[in-house]
Amino acid sequence: MSEAFDISDEAQDYDQFGLRGNPFPYSPVPAEEPEIYCGQEQATNAISSTVSTTLSTGKSKHLVVTGKYGNGKSHTLKYTRSLLRDRKEAIVGYVAQPGEGFIDIYHEFMYDLGFAEVEDIAYEFLASVARDVTEANPISGSAMRSLIDDGDVLLSEIVPEAIKRLSDVTQFADFARAIIHMVYEDTNLYAWQWLTAEGIRYEQRKEMEIHTALDDDTMGVRAFTALKNLLLELGYTAVFVFIDEFESIARLSSKDEQATLNSIRHLMDQNSDGLCLLFGCAPEVWQDVMSEYHAFSERIGQEVALRPLTNEHLHELVEEYLDRERVTESDGVHPFTEDGLDVILNRSQGNIRQVLSVCSRALDAAAQEQRLEITAEFVQESI
Repeated sequence: MSEAFDISDEAQDYDQFGLRGNPFPYSPVPAEEPEIYCGQEQATNAISSTVSTTLSTGKSKHLVVTGKYGNGKSHTLKYTRSLLRDRKEAIVGYVAQPGEGFIDIYHEFMYDLGFAEVEDIAYEFLASVARDVTEANPISGSAMRSLIDDGDVLLSEIVPEAIKRLSDVTQFADFARAIIHMVYEDTNLYAWQWLTAEGIRYEQRKEMEIHTALDDDTMGVRAFTALKNLLLELGYTAVFVFIDEFESIARLSSKDEQATLNSIRHLMDQNSDGLCLLFGCAPEVWQDVMSEYHAFSERIGQEVALRPLTNEHLHELVEEYLDRERVTESDGVHPFTEDGLDVILNRSQGNIRQVLSVCSRALDAAAQEQRLEITAEFVQESI
């Protein structure tokens, strides 16, 4: 009886190339925290200008990044997000796709922030109140948490004033109560569910004295604006929202598409300060939006298009990936030859996703066949 499969957990050996492993992804989807970005100077310049303007002035500015499938829109947004996450004055959230309406965008944004981040924001606000109404002087959310845990500050001393102040800041009393309830162990999960627009039962809302349901686009815009105003009150400069695969709005009914665009337009209109929206969108859909929904498109500062890789950018990209796994000092694009990369560029038409996929497969095939170089002929034979 013959074996149909030959399955093994033995690792492929890349020693002949001076590599510890295959640095190219087998499934070329963007990493959550990308480490490599090359080429696309026009895009990096436009994004840098948009983000820097918002950070330096506090004024809202928005941008659409267009590009065909596989040219790096998601990678670009996630790379920019990874840079912003290191900045203390910014809050950034990534939305994989806009869903059925703005309430879905809000939901995904909150989930990307995460429970712990929103809980920290709640403690940070309580710290600002405690500094005014108690003798304690907590300088951070974590310091506030410690004071409460140790019994040095009682929640009953500060919560009534905190809800009053936060209601004034956000103009949304239910949102204020939900934020404050993030610090109570018995209600923080209910508060989180309400804040993320998951929906909770009336009894659970009543326990927190929350009177409204956060369940439609209008409420989503109101809640997002309340969160942004809270963050600005705490000293943050801006909130950054990266909405990927924006072209999926074209799959909605005309009515739902219009409602989604109107909600985002209202969000921009209500937040002239402290908000930066970056969209990743297929060019043909963005052109339709530009032509059909002027009131929305006119509020976007500009559009920048991602372009296919050039020969120079391909070399830079391949070398950066290879350097991640080299056991010796950089050796250019070896084991790829110049003519091998030319074939890869032609085959992929400069599409980044296809480039990475072809490089990964070619490197594995060369390792299995004990080749020392990946030439044009080998690429044509093996791919």
